[in-house]
Amino acid sequence: MKNLIKFSAFLFLILLSCGTVNPKNKGKGLNLFSVQQDKELGFQVSREIETNTKQYPILDSIKHKEVYQYLYKIRNNILNCGKVDYKSEFPWRIRIIHDDKTLNAFCTPGGYIYVYTGIMKFMDSEDELAGVLAHEIGHADMRHSTRQMTKIFGIQVLLEILAGNRKMLKDITAGIISLKFSRLHETEADERSVLYLCPTTYNADGAAGFFEKIQKQSKERPVEFLSTHPNPDNRIEHFRNRKITMACRGNQKYQDQYKKMISKLPQ
Repeated sequence: MKNLIKFSAFLFLILLSCGTVNPKNKGKGLNLFSVQQDKELGFQVSREIETNTKQYPILDSIKHKEVYQYLYKIRNNILNCGKVDYKSEFPWRIRIIHDDKTLNAFCTPGGYIYVYTGIMKFMDSEDELAGVLAHEIGHADMRHSTRQMTKIFGIQVLLEILAGNRKMLKDITAGIISLKFSRLHETEADERSVLYLCPTTYNADGAAGFFEKIQKQSKERPVEFLSTHPNPDNRIEHFRNRKITMACRGNQKYQDQYKKMISKLPQ
């Protein structure tokens, strides 16, 4: 009985320390993870990814300095829009995975961004990549991964990670990469993409062009991006309507610059 009381008290303290709402996101969604735990989990997941070079061959950031600088320029344009809630709290580090067959990108809790060369080469312009990066930043900024994990696992996974369970961390890493977001979370990330790009020179609905193309591709063969990012109804129209509603004025695609950057990737 005493052990049960102690355990219950421990859970209560955990819940108090984590909080049940995300104050910067107007209390949307139950989340048993604190912002600091998002950061810690993201860091641990990034280490798991980057030590598994066979499955995730990361392009060297020094050897491919120009390409990384290009992506960081886009990232900075997004972060400096004034709308990213956790701009200063999360590291927002980018790594490129050398895999031309995979059309995917993802962002861990705490803002570690991964982009496959396959999806970069698939896109046609900088505003499309900006739209996708803004979408992924939106997922982390809205803390969707840990909201999903709270819903699926509850307190159990948090306790395991806090206890340093290595196997659980490996499972969580694989789970985060393949985590299928809800349609609500996808809509929220889409809206964030437009919100972040609206103050910039980009087409704020840049991601719409990417989704048009990827939907056509998915008719020929399954696309990994859509397996983890389920397609909400009227997605492309929603991007464009949001841009109009928000009176976004940016109209730059930067196609020539994008093609030059792509030519610097390994072929």
